Amino acid sequence: MDNYKIIKKIGEGTFSEVVKAQSLKDGKYYACKTMKQSLSSLEQANNLREVQAMKKLNPHPNIIQLHELIFDKESGTLSLVCELMEMNIYEYIRGRQQPLPESKIRHYMYQLCKSLDHMHSNGIFHRDVKPENILIKHDVLKLGDFGSCRSLHSKPPYTEYISTRWYRAPECLLTDGYYSHKMDMWSVGCVFYEIISLSPLFPGTNELDQVTKIHDVLGTPDSSLLQKFRQSRAISFDFPPRKGSGISRLIPNCSAPSLSLLYQMLAYDPEERIGSRAALQHAYFRELRLAERRADSLHRAIGTVEGGQSSGTPNSVDHMWRMARQGRRHHNIKHVAEPRIRRNIQHYPVELPKLNVVVPAPQITYPVATVPALTITHCGSPLPVITSKKCHLRLSIDPRFQCPGSGECQKTFCSRQNKTTVYF
Repeated sequence: MDNYKIIKKIGEGTFSEVVKAQSLKDGKYYACKTMKQSLSSLEQANNLREVQAMKKLNPHPNIIQLHELIFDKESGTLSLVCELMEMNIYEYIRGRQQPLPESKIRHYMYQLCKSLDHMHSNGIFHRDVKPENILIKHDVLKLGDFGSCRSLHSKPPYTEYISTRWYRAPECLLTDGYYSHKMDMWSVGCVFYEIISLSPLFPGTNELDQVTKIHDVLGTPDSSLLQKFRQSRAISFDFPPRKGSGISRLIPNCSAPSLSLLYQMLAYDPEERIGSRAALQHAYFRELRLAERRADSLHRAIGTVEGGQSSGTPNSVDHMWRMARQGRRHHNIKHVAEPRIRRNIQHYPVELPKLNVVVPAPQITYPVATVPALTITHCGSPLPVITSKKCHLRLSIDPRFQCPGSGECQKTFCSRQNKTTVYF
């Protein structure tokens, strides 16, 4: 830590302490997490599940970024230097009197589901999702603290008393460590409710009170599900049938799509609980998915690929959310960017080849009408002589317009042919 200046203490947990530090090299601020456990070697430090998980999951726009790993051989202390965020979700909603706008809640929950989908697809589940471990900065949400994570490929039973009690899934409470990555989605549901209502959903004081508070809202599950839980626990239990109050009564102003997703996240049976990938496809996130597709289409049209930065990148959900709020602004961007694309294209003189095309004249025989030369006197003065000319049009003489024999000419206008026909 010789290259960092300690600014202040940010927080402290059972296994680590977090401080705000400034790099003496680049002057940037970072969050430095120092483990309380003493390690014997750098190899042991690299084998920690938290270190391995952060290396495997980075980079991702919704996963806290690991900047540097510092191991002190003399003291055996390990420090994880990570990017510094503004605050966590608990600090953000603490003391608020007015609920957050639904658009902001949707934005945060979409990013949280994105982070868990990235974790689960890489074979890792978090096991300690709670507001204190969800960090935000400039409307960008990132999941942190991977000290409790486990591999999806490992076999249960796992540690029973994992996760904070208020966000612990029923299978964690009622079995001897037989749970899966679906426990993360239960925790997400509890966080979802807390962001909406600004209060925890199941604030139990102990294990039994935690189960009781769950049943007060959701009711007791089916007996077959309880029997399945009993098979995975040494101590028997039983609960009297109870009908819960329901989540909708607790948050009456909650929209139907958000309530639907909330119930699916808080399904008592983990096999019926929605997964992170399916949650991203829920109707509640439809607008953000459309904004994401529009952003991808725009990037392909512009032909630029930007990446890698931890916050504010065009590929991040924050950028997609801003585009969704700005409506059809992306069309204007596209039109502005088109001239730049055209300027980047090199122009070469192109001369079309000369083609000698001979079109044969149609061999069509038309009847030839011959008009005899006439000398006509009109109003005492002779008219010019009309010489005989060949007419290459087929004339259809209407008997109604035959010459009356008076020697006077008549004109008839044909509207269909748009020309004047002269009769003598």
